[in-house]
Amino acid sequence: MNGATAYLVAAAGFLIAAAGILVAVVALRTARKRSARPAGTPVRDPFRSVDDDADALRGDPRTLKPGDLVEIRHTSYGVRGTLRFREGAWGWVEHLLDDAHGGKLWLSVEEDPDLELVLWTALPDVDVRPGPAELEVAGRRYRRDESGRATFTSTGSTGLHPTGTVRYHDYAGTDGSLLSFEAYGDSEQWEVGTGERLHRAEVLIFPQATEGGDEPAGRIG
Repeated sequence: MNGATAYLVAAAGFLIAAAGILVAVVALRTARKRSARPAGTPVRDPFRSVDDDADALRGDPRTLKPGDLVEIRHTSYGVRGTLRFREGAWGWVEHLLDDAHGGKLWLSVEEDPDLELVLWTALPDVDVRPGPAELEVAGRRYRRDESGRATFTSTGSTGLHPTGTVRYHDYAGTDGSLLSFEAYGDSEQWEVGTGERLHRAEVLIFPQATEGGDEPAGRIG
């Protein structure tokens, strides 16, 4: 065997050995990754959102309809009626809730683009009107946020006509609290309410079976 042939044989042997080492390293790393995840642990879909998981466990608020039950912070309510609003391509939903004390509560459901849940409490005896850049109600200051006019459709028992229009003014406090004014149709009387944002985990849905079903509640457009 001459020098050139010996050199080629040695080089080939070196490449084969290097390939063997690389295969062993890759196999070891793969084994470590597998052992790091407990047996039976499902692989999470990277395109599945946290809200999707919450909806699977706690029910989807966007599907609420009259007759359903909803638990908010461990208090149960019946969905008495539903209003679906549309302002151009924009839309949202409000559900009238019955509590055990006869209180008037509303749960609004929006996507902006994330899911936003707000529990509204009516303030029937407040003598205040919308318009100013800032308002003070019950010792809390609010700044004007947005206003507009929308159409609505009503299902269930809401006390309103099946269709109509609403004017609204929304205010926001520095602490995250909300203030809303609504006037339906040609009424000059404003309905005032304060709102508190809810965490997704604070809302549990118990859908009730109905014939024909109902379209999902939620943001339009």
